[in-house]
Amino acid sequence: METFLLKMSEVEDPDAQDKVWMNEVRELSYDMENAIDDFMQSVDDKDEKPDGFIEKIKNSFWKLGMLNFRRRSGRDIQDLKKQIIEVGDRNGRYRTGVAISNSKNATVDPRALTIFEHASKLVGIDEPKAEIIKLLTQEDGRTSAEEPLKVVSIVGSGGTGKTTLAYQVYQDLKGKFDCSAFLSVSRNPDMIHIMRTIHSQVSHQEYSKTEAANVQQVIINISNFLADKRYFVVDDDIWDIDTWDIIKCAFPTTSYSNRIITTTRLNNVAHSCCSTFSGHIYYIRPLDMVHSRQLFHRRLFKPGENCPSYLQEVSEQILEKCHGLPLAIVAISGLLANTRREENIWNQVKDSIGRALERNPSIEGVMKILSLSYFDLPPYLKTCLLYLSIYLEDSTIGKKGLIKRWIAEGFIHTEG
Repeated sequence: METFLLKMSEVEDPDAQDKVWMNEVRELSYDMENAIDDFMQSVDDKDEKPDGFIEKIKNSFWKLGMLNFRRRSGRDIQDLKKQIIEVGDRNGRYRTGVAISNSKNATVDPRALTIFEHASKLVGIDEPKAEIIKLLTQEDGRTSAEEPLKVVSIVGSGGTGKTTLAYQVYQDLKGKFDCSAFLSVSRNPDMIHIMRTIHSQVSHQEYSKTEAANVQQVIINISNFLADKRYFVVDDDIWDIDTWDIIKCAFPTTSYSNRIITTTRLNNVAHSCCSTFSGHIYYIRPLDMVHSRQLFHRRLFKPGENCPSYLQEVSEQILEKCHGLPLAIVAISGLLANTRREENIWNQVKDSIGRALERNPSIEGVMKILSLSYFDLPPYLKTCLLYLSIYLEDSTIGKKGLIKRWIAEGFIHTEG
């Protein structure tokens, strides 16, 4: 049961049937654990012999009570076993075996919308874009034909604008190369699809003309095609080193000043990308308050229109909660754009930012992006993170006290 729950916890978006089954198994596991604990406690009899007649009588009654309790506990455990079998049979009986998709409920990735925005609408991107371009174009004293393949890996948490930054750099530089490609890798990549996408973009051929049926053959085709060309490729949203180890095989290391950008949330992935070839790691920074305010106001007010004085204080408080994350600022400003410009309404949004996001279907995709980091955590860390929900929002959490609580709950264990 525990293995099943651990496996299902790795599923990012389980369907309704799986959610019901998970809840049933979870409740049964709790009941089974309680029943076994009660039974084991009843088995733990006292070893010392009673002194005196009265104590012997009391001990006899206690043993009779324990005998009845054990019988009830045994029956409870047997009943739970039957329930477990019934739940498993019921799930197998009604399992369709077909993944049913509802196109109406499909969520558009907000990154797909923001990266295609005109550069004039983006905020705070000029400086990091210039820094990335400098890392990509500096030639270290070598001539263009002698310079080796260079990689820049952009690292940052979800919602910081890695994809948008990489796309803007890509748009600025791709014209200087013989061929280019921009692709999203994602957390659960389909490698054959990714390789075919790279091949299609660099060769300008349709999918139907990509005849290779396996990853290895497509990699060979890409490598052969790029062998005598100058290329620029962006691999966006890489989640593990193994994925990069496959993708990099497609890129020949010929000295034509070829360039690759990778984006990731994970330091170890960034280091792997840069250790393979000559590389630099670029840590993307959150927006400062000036740029956060600029982005927020641009989404809410018309050009030349200022934020009303009665909304300025609550606006600043909302921006502080967004912590400079462009994705969060865009999401909250989009939510406020559909409400009246009243201080009490904006205060309600400020006081319940997390819940407000969850209730708004138009920005469901934002929550999915931010939740990817949660799904990538190992199970024991997920439990520790979820435990934080017992604290009030915006409350100060003491580190030592929290760790003691985690240990007391059995979430973490002391070494040794």
